[in-house]
Amino acid sequence: MKIAIVILNWNGKELLEQFLPSVVAYSSEAKIYVADNASSDTSVAYVQEKFPEVTILKNPKNEGYAKGYNLALQQVDADVIGLLNSDIEVTPNWLNPIISYYQNNKNASIVQPKILDYKNKNLFEYAGAGGGYIDKYGYAYCRGRIFDSIEEDRNQYRSASVFWATGACLFIKNKDFKLLNGFDEDFFAHYEEIDLCWRAQNKGLKIHYVAFSTVYHVGGATLKNSNPYKTYLNFRNSLFTLVKNLPSNKLFSVIFVRMLLDGVAGVQFLLKGKPKHLWSILKAHGSFYLNLFKMYQKRDAHQKTNYYTKKSIVWSYFINKEHTV
Repeated sequence: MKIAIVILNWNGKELLEQFLPSVVAYSSEAKIYVADNASSDTSVAYVQEKFPEVTILKNPKNEGYAKGYNLALQQVDADVIGLLNSDIEVTPNWLNPIISYYQNNKNASIVQPKILDYKNKNLFEYAGAGGGYIDKYGYAYCRGRIFDSIEEDRNQYRSASVFWATGACLFIKNKDFKLLNGFDEDFFAHYEEIDLCWRAQNKGLKIHYVAFSTVYHVGGATLKNSNPYKTYLNFRNSLFTLVKNLPSNKLFSVIFVRMLLDGVAGVQFLLKGKPKHLWSILKAHGSFYLNLFKMYQKRDAHQKTNYYTKKSIVWSYFINKEHTV
């Protein structure tokens, strides 16, 4: 099995200096690429000088996560492609469990390892943790992380099927990435991996979490949670994802409730003294309305009806005080 690791970079020399050495040292089973989104710093020159064995793929401009990877992966010849954030430290032998899992589970299409926090390595990391799910209203959560509640890793989550895998470290069969036409480039960044995984589920492809492979993620290295633009992308793209993938009989009712809940979130931002985030939600809804017909046209012929295991993670978390999956 030919495997490739592709790291998307945009002005990330410091991150490459810190984390690329571990990738090169511990990924001898794979060919390594850095896909550069037209960086204006010296990150490309750094990779070329220090790691000549790493192949550079150059995009003409900053295309964001979705299109950046779509363009880069057109140039990658491999059976399985690993998409790896530039702020991830990999561990010795991290790839062997992934390779073995694909070899022993022929139906596996998308796979993610255990994602732990680089700053506190006993804890799961927000973006992906032990594999992701969504509730009826499209709220994403993970085994090991619900909203801002992060669990300590006690090996409590075994390898298993999950609903979505994190874009921070995601492996996918090349043929399946092409079947899905890659990421939706209208997303630019954030939630595109959940959309990809949901579309994969709608086509009967399987997504798995592999507990025996571990990486450490810094998180928020490109856009921090405090950035209103990140709020805008998350709220808008989650609505895009619902329109594209919800079963037809749930489409109107689920989106209506979700938009009401977004309004509650906006009020909470205002009460916390974060009016810019409220404005981001309003802008997200405006963009959603402008693109509603376009997103609706992207719907597949078949939608997965049993896409959630919890009706409302908001209710179970805030009302029932259930902070674990």
